[in-house]
Formats: sequence, structure tokens, C-alpha cells
Amino acid sequence: MSSRTTNKLSLITKRTFATTTQRQLPSLLPSRWLSDLRSRLGKCIIFGLRPAQVDEAGDILRVLTRKWRELLVGSEGFLVGHVNNTSYIRYAESGRVNWVQNYAKYHDTAHRKEWEALCSSKGHGMILRSIKTDFKFPMSWPDRVSVYHKLQSPPSSSVESFTLDVLIVSERHQRVAARCVEDIVVYDYRRREKTNVQPFMLEQFDQTWRAQEEAKRVNTVKASKLLERVRRLEEESWDKEGAVEDVGQR
Repeated sequence: MSSRTTNKLSLITKRTFATTTQRQLPSLLPSRWLSDLRSRLGKCIIFGLRPAQVDEAGDILRVLTRKWRELLVGSEGFLVGHVNNTSYIRYAESGRVNWVQNYAKYHDTAHRKEWEALCSSKGHGMILRSIKTDFKFPMSWPDRVSVYHKLQSPPSSSVESFTLDVLIVSERHQRVAARCVEDIVVYDYRRREKTNVQPFMLEQFDQTWRAQEEAKRVNTVKASKLLERVRRLEEESWDKEGAVEDVGQR
């Protein structure tokens, strides 16, 4: 990993999170809702807004500037606390190793050695069985990427593998640059055979899954409210009957 790599980590709280099955989420957000929102907001500003509307637009822009990562990845259930900035050519491997190391260092120190061993060939380890990548747009230097991993589904004690969804975000463009799906097998190096997901992993994965679902619910609601606020600005400016653009003439 690059010497400029930075890790911003936050602990997953131990409390029980409500699942989304009991609460209705807003409709799925458009894939490019964040960039489209900025464009729509810019159109309103260029058209001309009243002082109160300018204040509202400014407040929305401040939220987008400060919270864009949380809104973009959190609305898909990725935890912003699990972020690592890394060189693009090493994003998947580096991100997955850091994702596991976070458990060892911050979330489950009682099993620190076991978590660290998962990234080695000692005892129980993780083997990447396959990875699929869907590139969204070509990136070019200079740029940095943020790598987010999440569980695709809650693992079971009766399975030997689990799947991780990966989100690669361009810091320069503030857009999703690529999506990956990693199929991970738990392997017993002593017996030289696949083995079930270990109990200490299941306990932490269960908490992570609940945190992911809560992050998805909370950030989808936040993003939907921003979209509603921008839509109101549109209806009060260029998209209202008889609207006339402010060209600075008095």
C-alpha cells in the first residue's frame, strides 16, 4: 500500500440494529443520483433564486461537500468506517486485507491473532476463489480511490465461503469507478482442506450485517430528502409556470 495511504476507522457499535425488513425504504436511488443532483442544483442557481432559495441551495451544497462519501456508499449499505485509500492497481487486495485487520485492531481484539491469521497461511485463512470486476469509467492520474467492502449476505455456520461486495470510488470525480464481487473461501492450512466459517467470524459478521442494513436505511433516507429539497427548488425556479430566467436586468 502507498506510503500516503490513510485509514479512517470507526467502531461498529455493539447495540442491536433494526433491520430494514421492518421499515420501508424509499425507492432505489438512480445510479448517478449524486452527480445529477449537483447538475440540477447548478441549473437552479444559474436560472436565478430568491435570497431564501439561495440559502437553501447553499445548505444543500454544504451537505454534499462534507457528506458525499457517507451518502454515496452508505446508501448502498457500505460502512464508511471501513475505508482505505490506496493505489488503484492494488485496491481489491489491499482493501480486503484492511477490512479484516479492522476486526483484529478495533472490533474483536479478543480474537486478534485469529483475525490476523486469516490473511496468512497459518491455521485458518481466507482464499480468494474468484473476483469479478465491473468498471464504470476509466480513471487517469492524478486520482485516489477509496475502497469499501461489505458482506453480500449474512454468512452461516454451515458454509465454507462468503461473498464480499466491493465499491471503488474515485476521490477526484466523487463517483463509483468500479464494482467487484469477491468469493472468499475459508481454508484450514493444517488439514489442507476447506472448512466452515469460524464462530468468532460469524459473531462479528452478524454485527457488521446489522450495521450495514442500518447504514443503508439511514443514508437512503438522507439522500432521498436531498433529492426532494432540490426538486422543490426546481419547482420554485425554472420549472414553474411562467418562469423567467434572471439575466441580471432590472
